[in-house]
Amino acid sequence: MKMRVSAVQYHLHTIPSFEQFAKQVEHYIKTAQEFGAEFVLFPEFITTQLMSIGDGITIEELPTFTDAYRSLFSTLAKQTNMHIIGGTHVIKKEDRLYNVAHLFYPDGTIAEQAKLHITPTEVNEWNMHGGDSLHVFQTTKGTIAILTCYDIEFPEIVRMARAKGADVIFCPSCTDDRHGFHRVRYTCHARAIENQVYVVTTGTVGSLPTVDFMRANFGQAAIITPNDIPFPPRGVLAEGEINDDMIITADLDLQLLYDVRERGSVTTWRDRRTDLYVDWT
Repeated sequence: MKMRVSAVQYHLHTIPSFEQFAKQVEHYIKTAQEFGAEFVLFPEFITTQLMSIGDGITIEELPTFTDAYRSLFSTLAKQTNMHIIGGTHVIKKEDRLYNVAHLFYPDGTIAEQAKLHITPTEVNEWNMHGGDSLHVFQTTKGTIAILTCYDIEFPEIVRMARAKGADVIFCPSCTDDRHGFHRVRYTCHARAIENQVYVVTTGTVGSLPTVDFMRANFGQAAIITPNDIPFPPRGVLAEGEINDDMIITADLDLQLLYDVRERGSVTTWRDRRTDLYVDWT
């Protein structure tokens, strides 16, 4: 009923090769392994770092790294026996670009969750398309969902994830300023309270001076709980230092979720007025 999770505040900076990217990823994963993590979360858009290699590549060319990206994370998941949410990577399907979160299981299996809600910048500057289905993922430690950045700002989709059985929402994020960061952070807290779930979120830090729309990053990892008696009063199990290159770790006790859903100070999931609005179950 417990799972140890780590979240990486991934430092974006110019790199010379994919091998340098791989070394940075491996460093964070080995650090999480030393902390005994069973799940490790990377931020959204970490592979945009590959766009800084050499003379630079375009977002249209980024999917050429898909096989190498998947091989790297799948291998590390098997080596460490961890579940790794490898942030997001841009893939191409039928000549369309999608921002896709990847879950790498300890046996090397790969699952995907496309970002469902696409920001105006992603649409207008990168011609991204949104996914069309929500998945929850069964693991040996519990049922999880992965909702990327802007997705967490839409309460309906988190209601759906909870109705499908998710107890932990992993939210990889990438925000370039304080406004965007706080939109994501505040709504992570709201979704945890509304659905009595844990939310694990993190973002990119650092900068990519040669990559348009990735020149600035403002990020902080946090492991968020409902606001009730068994949990910290602020609803924060752990959080990083803003904009620092670091990793945070905490233990999630799923039994506490089940207890507060039945006997908490408030029982927000049970007390939904499904006579007035949609019952996603």
